[in-house]
Amino acid sequence: MQTNERIEERELNLKDQVVAINRVTKVVKGGKNLSFSALVVVGDPERHVVGYANGKAKEVPSAIRKGIEKAKKNLIKVNVLGHTIPHEVLGVFGAGRVLLKPTREGRGAIAGGAVRAVVEAAGIQNVLTKSIGSKNPHNVIKAAFEGLKQLRERNEVAQLRGKETNEL
Repeated sequence: MQTNERIEERELNLKDQVVAINRVTKVVKGGKNLSFSALVVVGDPERHVVGYANGKAKEVPSAIRKGIEKAKKNLIKVNVLGHTIPHEVLGVFGAGRVLLKPTREGRGAIAGGAVRAVVEAAGIQNVLTKSIGSKNPHNVIKAAFEGLKQLRERNEVAQLRGKETNEL
């Protein structure tokens, strides 16, 4: 089961990746106010910890920095089985759906766009992914995170079902 305890980023070696930058304008009485929005994924591949956030500011570097700081507060631990994920899972958020399938050693991370950023940041080396539905990077990342949150370890499933690990 997923615990809601906060992961401390001080002992992690976090790497960040900008997934999308969006220019936003707000029309006001005096003209247009220009602003930027940055979608950022951070993670520690060694410890299988990953997080994402959206930062907004008047300049791009400030938006990216804000996104990184917010993402560090939203880290989750991903259950990984060696080099891949323990089982197939479908993450859904809005119209975005992301299918994550385990693959054999040496196959590599077969993923595109926003899902690749999440999978690499989480340290999952061999996985097959398919993004179905929405191509909006915000929905795709949130769907990928929903899928990663559903991953369970073998002993956890055995405990939930009231069986021994070797009975599964």
